[in-house]
Order: sequence, then structure tokens, then C-alpha cells
Amino acid sequence: MNTIALVGNPNCGKTTLFNVLTGANQHVGNWPGVTVDKKEGKLKFNGSIYNVVDLPGTYSLGAFSEDEMVARDFIVKGNPDVVINVVDATNIERNLYLTTQLLEMGAKVVIALNMMDEAKMKKIEINLDNLSKHLGVPVVATVAAKRKGISELVEKAIATIGEDYSKVNKISYGEDIDKEIDWLKGLLEGSTLEYPSNWIAIKALEGDEDILRHIEDKPNIKERLISLGDKAIDYELEIVDRRYDFINSIVNKSVRKPDESVVTITDKIDRVVTDKFLGIPIFGLIMYVVFQLTFVIGQDLLGGYVEGWMESLGNIVSNLLVNVNAPEWLISFIIDGVIGGVGAVVVFVPLIMTLYFFLGILEDTGYMARAAYVMDSLMRALGLHGKTFISMIVGFGCNVPGIMATRTLDNKKDRMIALLINPFMSCGARIPIYLVFIAAFFENNGGLMLFALYALGIIVALIMGKIFSKTLFKGESSHFIMELPPYRLPSMRSVGRDMWDKVWEFLKRAGTVIFAVVTLLWVLSIFPLGVEPYSQESLLGRIGTIIAPIFAPAGYGTWQASVSMFAGIAAKEAVVAVLGMVYAGVSEGTELVSAIQSVFTPLTALSFMVMTLLYTPCAATIATVKQETKSFKWAAFMAIYPFIIGWIMSVLVYQIGSLLGF
Repeated sequence: MNTIALVGNPNCGKTTLFNVLTGANQHVGNWPGVTVDKKEGKLKFNGSIYNVVDLPGTYSLGAFSEDEMVARDFIVKGNPDVVINVVDATNIERNLYLTTQLLEMGAKVVIALNMMDEAKMKKIEINLDNLSKHLGVPVVATVAAKRKGISELVEKAIATIGEDYSKVNKISYGEDIDKEIDWLKGLLEGSTLEYPSNWIAIKALEGDEDILRHIEDKPNIKERLISLGDKAIDYELEIVDRRYDFINSIVNKSVRKPDESVVTITDKIDRVVTDKFLGIPIFGLIMYVVFQLTFVIGQDLLGGYVEGWMESLGNIVSNLLVNVNAPEWLISFIIDGVIGGVGAVVVFVPLIMTLYFFLGILEDTGYMARAAYVMDSLMRALGLHGKTFISMIVGFGCNVPGIMATRTLDNKKDRMIALLINPFMSCGARIPIYLVFIAAFFENNGGLMLFALYALGIIVALIMGKIFSKTLFKGESSHFIMELPPYRLPSMRSVGRDMWDKVWEFLKRAGTVIFAVVTLLWVLSIFPLGVEPYSQESLLGRIGTIIAPIFAPAGYGTWQASVSMFAGIAAKEAVVAVLGMVYAGVSEGTELVSAIQSVFTPLTALSFMVMTLLYTPCAATIATVKQETKSFKWAAFMAIYPFIIGWIMSVLVYQIGSLLGF
């Protein structure tokens, strides 16, 4: 089966094209950094099947960040039969820099000149034939979001697989550098190499550290590069200049732009929302409105339906089990364990759907990229890289992709800080916890309370980032370069798909991880035989009683709260599931809220929510930290230090609140 690789700059429409080609539902975002790992799918065309690989968006094929490494390693080592280079037609010069590097690697390239509709709006005229002729590769105009030009693009890509590729135009870097490249290629002849010798020679002259490590044991190479002395720096700059000369010569012959840039709606909106004084307050106001709408629509308008369905389901199942004379333990497990536990989580689906719908709207319009932009000055003042905020925003959905999004950071110092503070971002799994306690004590200020919790997570993350940058990871941050995409009308299909993906993931976790946790805890709650189930004498009660003193200074040192807190380390949704179970007989949202009101106070509820916001992330997040850092040490650190931070903050809330008379 032939393989087609998709590569391009961030936010050029690459993942949209991948979804169109494969029928997949990969998340598409109107901002850079959405794809940080390669995705694979199948394309069926004219009776044949092709493997399509979507590579992370990258501006170059250097080795500055892991997403760049993933892209370049797949192109060279994955041996794709053809590479579709997705180029943003509105920013063709910058996008072609990656194209020149693909040509240097000897990849078979077809260019998808995407977003041609937006280029037309900006009155940019592009001569496709000239562009193709001077690059020496096929060029096809596309609008992936509207499925335009797709068939022609696929036909060209398939045709290119079997073509001789020697006709591609080569770039000259000047007589001296060309000679050096030929000389280095000669030294590499006969060696077993992972990369093409011509490309290795170019990257070696550019001082690519990863390539230099690959060839350090080759005879005479190291000596030759050292002998270049100061010339090496000149060569590195000259190679970059020659690439841009090559690009500019082609663009001058193929692209015509209006003498004066067209002032777009995007430009007008950005003058306000990215203003250095107004930007952050506007961001805060928008998020506040989102949380208010979440409660108005998700709870007041839709919330009662699912709760009613769960109540009806509980009654139907209970009656059915009684009618068939099911054993008492089975009735207890199904009603108190499964419906009382898992059902207590499921009733919050409308609120979660509503929140992700509005966050999806913000993302799809392109506003989230502005949020990262306006936060950059604050991030930099705290010693953090601007891209860190992007991974933090991704963490609002789930901390696992949030941590993976840190791959876009170029240096290890920036990445480790971004990775370690990401779990303070309040993920979707924590939402049911907040909603139970907000419904119990803060119903009239639900949106404000949810906004305050999210804001607290951001503030704690920034403070910890500052501390890490001054202690564990000293040094300067790399520069933050971020392209602001144009505002686009949100695609309801894209927003709906993203919202459904997150809700479906939530439901899957409810049916698997949470179910497993609830089952285990239910078993612990009914043993040893002879004691009252769900009592303090049960195994669960005894374990909780041992743990409870840890949380006593925070105001909720009960065995029920303690076991629910520790169950949340497996999966945060399990906190509510366990609360629903340990208050036996409580199976619906309203009854759980009443039970919470009987054992918590507004102050202890706030303290509990702060702890769940900040304490140890779920097992999947810790496993991801281990995978990304390749270190048990950092995974253990991630498990312990947020717990300490969360405990301290929770105790402070309760103790200070008590002193103030709350």
C-alpha cells in the first residue's frame, strides 16, 4: 500500500485536508499547534487504498522541537511514496521555506495551495503554472474546508508516485557552499546513512546538532567541519539567504499582490482584542460570559432532562430486579454502585457539552490564538514561554493532550515548565465535582464560581512556572513566534464533532475507568460480611478513616470525602461517582446535592473544590508525563508536588475562612 504524507506549516489546513481525504474526525483548530503527533488514515480512490499520514505542523525541518523531529523523521525514515505539502496561499513566501527543505531532502512533493478563497479575498493572484514550473513539482489549488480541488490533488499525488523525480529544480547555495556539499557527499559515499547524503551535507553545514551526532564517527567529516572555522557561521546564514532568494525569485514570477494591503475584518477586530491594555480584560470577560452561559443553558435549560432520565432508569432497573427476585447484593451493586456512582457523573453531560460547545466556538473562530498572544507579555514577565499558554488552554479539555502540546516548545527548559504546570488547568473531568458543590452551595453564582476556579488554576500554574524558572529550570526562554490566523465563521460541523469527541471520551471513561473504580470501591464497601454496607465499619470506611486525618485541617476530614478524593487519582470523574455511592441510596443529582449539603458547609465545599482543582492529576496524566519525559522521577514528582500544593491551598482557604467567620 502506497503512503501519502501530509506536511505543512501550522494552521495551513493540513488536518482539515486529512479529514477530507480519510473521512476521519481528527480535531481541527483555527490556531497553531493542534497536531503534535502523526495521525494515520486510509484513502480510497479509484478502487485503490492509500495510507495517509498527517504530520505535525512545522515551519522547518530542523531539530528544534519534537514535532519538527516527528515530521522530518517520517519523511526521511518512513519512506512515504509522495508528500503533499499543504501551503497557505495567503502567506506563500513563508510556507515555501518548508517546501525548499522538502526538495533538499529529495522527497516527491505535490503542493496543495490551500485557502485559495482567502487569497482571493485579499486580492492575491497566483499563477499556478509558473509556480509549478519554477519549483519543478505539481501545484494544485485547493480549499480543503470546502472540499474544492481534492480530486485533482489526489490524482496528481498518485501520478507523482511513479514519476522520475530527477527533474526537480535544485537550489544553488553559491559556488563555495556547493563545493563543500559535494565534498562532504563524497566523504559520505559508501556509508550506511539514515538520511540522504545531499541533505546531510547541507544540514551539517548549517550546524544541525542532531545530524552532526549522526555523522560524528565518519572519517574526516568532523575534521573538515572544524577546519571551516568562522566560515561555518557564514555558511549557515548563507544557506538560509539562498533559500529565501530562491523563494523570492519564484514568488516574483508567480504571485501578484495589491500595492496596498487589504484591511480585513480580522485586522479591525485584532486592533481591539489584541490591544496591550484591553487584550487580557477582554479575554477574562469572554471566559466569564462562557461560564455564565454554560450554567444558563447546560443546567437551567437542559440539566433536568438527563437527571430525569437517570431517575427513571434507576426506578425501572430497580423494579425489574425486584420482579425477577434478583439477590439483594446484585440490586445493591446495580442501584447503589453502578447507577448511584456512574449515574452521578453522567447527569452532568449537558453542562459539559455546553461548555465545550462555547470553547469550540472560540477556538474555531481563531480567538484562542489571540488569547495566547495577549497573554505572552504576562508569561514572559514570569519567565515563561508564550507557547506555554497554548498548552494550558489545550489542558482545559484534558491534561493529557495539554501535556503533549508542550512538544511545540523548542527548548527543554520551556517544555518541562509547561509540562509540570499543565495539570493545574482545570480539565473537563473536574467539572462534575465543581457542579455538585456549586449546585449545593453557590447556585446563584455558579458561573462566577466556575470562572474563579479556572482563574485560580491559571494563577497557581503561573506562580509555579515562575518558581520553576528560578529554581529547577534556570535560563532564558526562546523567542515566541506565533501566526495569528484570520477570523473565520465557526464550522458547526467542526465544533459539534469536537464537542462530541470530548463528551464521548467522558462517557467512555464513565463506562470503563469510573465503572472499574466504583466496582472496586463497592466491593470494599460491603465487606467484611456482617457489617452495615457503606458504613465506617466496612473496609472502605476503615481505609477512609485512616486517610481522613490528612484532610481534617482542610475542613472535610470525613472518611467519605477522603476515599472520594483518592479515587480521583484514578480518574477525576470518580470523585463524584464515589460520593454518589458512599452516600448509599443517593442515585440522582438532586439527592446527591442534598446529601452534600448535609455534610459540607459553603466553606468546606470551597476548600474541597480547591483541593480537587490542584491536587494530584489522574493516572493517565501521570503516565503521559512518564512517557513524555521518559523519567519515573518526573512522573513521581508530578504525582506528589500538586498534592502538596493543593493541600496547602485547601487548608489556607478553610483556616483563613474560619478565622474570618465564614
